[in-house]
Amino acid sequence: MPVNAALRDYLRTRRSVGIAFLKEPGPDAEELEQILAIGTRVPDHGKLAPWRLILVEGDDRVRAGERLAEIAKANNPALDEASMELERRQFLPAPLTIGVIFSPRPSTKAPELEQLLSAGGVCLNLVHAAHALGYAANWVTRWFAFDTAAQQMLGARGGERFVGFVHIGTPAIVPDDRERPELQSIVSRWRG
Repeated sequence: MPVNAALRDYLRTRRSVGIAFLKEPGPDAEELEQILAIGTRVPDHGKLAPWRLILVEGDDRVRAGERLAEIAKANNPALDEASMELERRQFLPAPLTIGVIFSPRPSTKAPELEQLLSAGGVCLNLVHAAHALGYAANWVTRWFAFDTAAQQMLGARGGERFVGFVHIGTPAIVPDDRERPELQSIVSRWRG
């Protein structure tokens, strides 16, 4: 297989763009279809598709934020108005957020951990797909990925949980690179 220098260089320099810097426009219908197709092209032992995707876009971003603020207030009645406003903006300003739900399947071939890793692969592939189409993305988990009421409100069913939210939009900035770990501090060789 020949070297793909463009792909190599992209992978060596890819950076997430903070959610606050993801602006309109977002992907159109055709681009979204491509992002979803690329996003779900991940290792999936047993062809189980142990994940589902929830799209939050348009005016639903505001409604989802309102509902999250209500849940946050129910969890913490002392929450002040400034904190409530932060909750209302969880899906803003990015024009599109894709929630990735881990939906494990019974399998003798693929243990649950392997299925969970496949769902994580979907998140990363969605990020790469967005960048490949000229957008930027940010993969995050926030409190609502772990809160039962919030998960259900956002579309998770019994036995499912969110593994991430991938926010996608047009980048308003070009982020500086961040420090990376020195390879010699994280890589070792097994010597039996």
